[in-house]
Formats: sequence, C-alpha cells, structure tokens
Amino acid sequence: MITGILLSMSGQAADGQDQTTFTYGSHTYTMVGTLNAEAYDAKATGIVTFTNIPADYAEFEAVYTQFLGKTPHGAAAMMPMAMELYRRDRNMGLECLRLLCYPTNVGSVTSILNTKYGPSKFAPTNDPYLQPYLPAAVLKGATPDNGYTPQRPYTVEMKASVNQHQDMQIAGNGRVVYLYVMGKGWDTEQRQVEVIRQPGSQLHQVFNCPSLYTQCKTIKGQWKGLE
Repeated sequence: MITGILLSMSGQAADGQDQTTFTYGSHTYTMVGTLNAEAYDAKATGIVTFTNIPADYAEFEAVYTQFLGKTPHGAAAMMPMAMELYRRDRNMGLECLRLLCYPTNVGSVTSILNTKYGPSKFAPTNDPYLQPYLPAAVLKGATPDNGYTPQRPYTVEMKASVNQHQDMQIAGNGRVVYLYVMGKGWDTEQRQVEVIRQPGSQLHQVFNCPSLYTQCKTIKGQWKGLE
C-alpha cells in the first residue's frame, strides 16, 4: 500500500518562506504561504504545486488529510484536482468533493459540472458551453490561447481577499477565510473561494466557490488534458 510522506520545511520559496513537501508514490506536492484562519492579513499569499492530479480517492484523501487540508490555500488548491477527478470518474470525484467541500457546497459544484462535462440534448458535443478544461483554467500558465496548457509542475497561486475572516453561526461557528485563486481563464483573474475551518478541526473545507466553475473563456485549439 502506498502511503504519503511529509517532508517538513524541505526548502525555501523565492521569497524566503519555508516550503513543505508531501510525496505519494511518484507524485509530489509542495506548499508555501501565509494564509491562515487565525488572523487576517491583506498581504497573505499561498502557492501550491503538484506534479500530477491524484490518481484515485486514496491519494486524494491522503494529500488532503495529511497535508494540503491543513491550510486555507492548500484546501482551495485541491478544488481543481477534485473537479478534474469528477470529470474522469463521477463516483470517485463525488467522494473527493464530499471530503473536500462543506456539505452545502457539493451539490452546487456537481450540478454545474454535470452540464459542462458531458454532451446532452441541451449542449451537443461541439457546444462551447462544454468545458472539460475548466479545472485547468486556474493553473499557472494556462490560457485559452495556448489550449489551457499549464506549466509543470502544476501551480495554483492565491492571495488574501479584500474580505476579512468571518465566523459563521449557521456553519457551527466555523471561521470562513476568503481568498483569491488566480487564473487566466476569465477577464477577472481573481476567483474568490471561501474556505471554512470548524472549531476543533485542523482541516479546512471549501465552503463556496462558484467562481471556479463559472463559464471560462472558450479554448483556442485542442485541449491536451491533465496528467
């Protein structure tokens, strides 16, 4: 059985921040950033890189529970991974979304992705509304002009939203962190994502993220997919 291995502070990012690395089989994930649920910092940022989309639910769960889910930016960066896994396999992807997302967010995500990932009587195969490349639209280097081909390793860049943290009584007094995920797939490149951490939990969940599955710019050329 493959298990994840966390290598703490295995290097430094360009800005001198400590960078942590997690490996799972041959896949590598790194994280650096100052976004956190304790205190709002308008200048806080986060960067997550990964060599591959998780191969299955077991890997996704390990990466989330042992590594990326422990920070707001880590959890947010897993949304494009979960969206891509949902595209590949609805059942497996749904389990990933249920793990990563606050319960009320799961249905919102899947209801839209179901219409954007597969042809139907409302959107035939050649309909530009269908956007299987949507998860790549927030990966660094991916643009509609280059067929949404991201740089390698895949990189998700984030920064603090102008909205400060908020405690949500309707969500068990969980604290919501608002952040921007950067992406070239839209005219407004800052895609707001809301991440929540419940009292007593070390893990963050994606509370709301409609900006990530809103129609992005239509691709030019052929999408080559993600590995």
